[in-house]
Amino acid sequence: MLVTALATRYAEAGREEKTQTLDRLCAATGWHRSHARKALLTAVRPKPANPPRGYAKYDTDVVAALLFCWTVLDRPAGKRLAPVLPELVPVLRRHNELDIDDGTAKLLTEMSAATIDRRLAPHRRPGRTATRIRAGSLLRNEVPLLAWSEWDNTSPGFMEITVVGHGAGASSGDHLHTVSATDIATGWTENRTVRMINGVGVALDEISRMLPFPILGLDSGDHDTGVDEILLRWCGQRRVTFTHARPAHDGSRHVGQKNWSMLRSIADEFRYDTTAELDLLNKIWAALSGLSNYFCPQQHSVSAGEHDGRRRKEYDTATPYHRTLRHSAVTSEDKAILADIHVSINPADLHRQIGAMTGRLHLMAADKAA
Repeated sequence: MLVTALATRYAEAGREEKTQTLDRLCAATGWHRSHARKALLTAVRPKPANPPRGYAKYDTDVVAALLFCWTVLDRPAGKRLAPVLPELVPVLRRHNELDIDDGTAKLLTEMSAATIDRRLAPHRRPGRTATRIRAGSLLRNEVPLLAWSEWDNTSPGFMEITVVGHGAGASSGDHLHTVSATDIATGWTENRTVRMINGVGVALDEISRMLPFPILGLDSGDHDTGVDEILLRWCGQRRVTFTHARPAHDGSRHVGQKNWSMLRSIADEFRYDTTAELDLLNKIWAALSGLSNYFCPQQHSVSAGEHDGRRRKEYDTATPYHRTLRHSAVTSEDKAILADIHVSINPADLHRQIGAMTGRLHLMAADKAA
């Protein structure tokens, strides 16, 4: 650049040579002499070294605390982690799981989703990726088998259900089965493991007692006609709407998403058929329910209209607990019970329990197979 080439000579020149240098620069650029003089002086002025943008205030303590929170919630993406940090950080500090000062806590809770992803990038490791299962709107393409009430995806209590066999690929045989139910409106998910298919109704009774709202409808995507008959009988006895979704590999779309993150990642592909494994699986589901339903954020798509002729996508990021609290269909008594449970939960301790029990479960199954 001409200014850079002339700047050093201008700084060291005498009065007459400076005048000639200014004349040359003004003739070449068309600048005013005052502007040309300022540009020449600025070019030779030393510039302070600026730290990389966005990294100076996030020191080792902040990144270590972020890494701990990220691990407790099973390593979610930044867009899911950022909204829950203002709630999660005080909880972990109250349970003495996170030893940080107020300044570090403030920086952590104000961190953006993009910064979170950038700072956690070196700690992410490649692993198994789930098949992309997206929740759709065309879930029930058949006439409802039982219709005690109108199906409503926006009201708590209308749930998708699937039954997963732990036969290591075998569809028949004496192995355990897990009933997984996910509420469409709130994302609340409960799992229960039973020994035989005939125990699906008992598992549903246990799940209904744990839910903060009554079951109003069940939507099944299983292929097994025996399971459908049991569900149909259970719904008929309790006046619960029963529908059947389009057959899919992982059942219906909402519960299929949870099958990977909550069920298949825990149970893996082992065969489970003993009483000890049955008890351990149900202990894992109980701990996982407290962690995932109260502290793990989930994204639900919401209608955002159109902008410039294009449909916009927006997402509501919240935990099932918060979606349940803000819903008018849930009674104030049930909300108070949920709030009391929420205060008593230590998410870091639940995370450790789940990891220890899962390791023990896999070791039992591997030893049995060997």
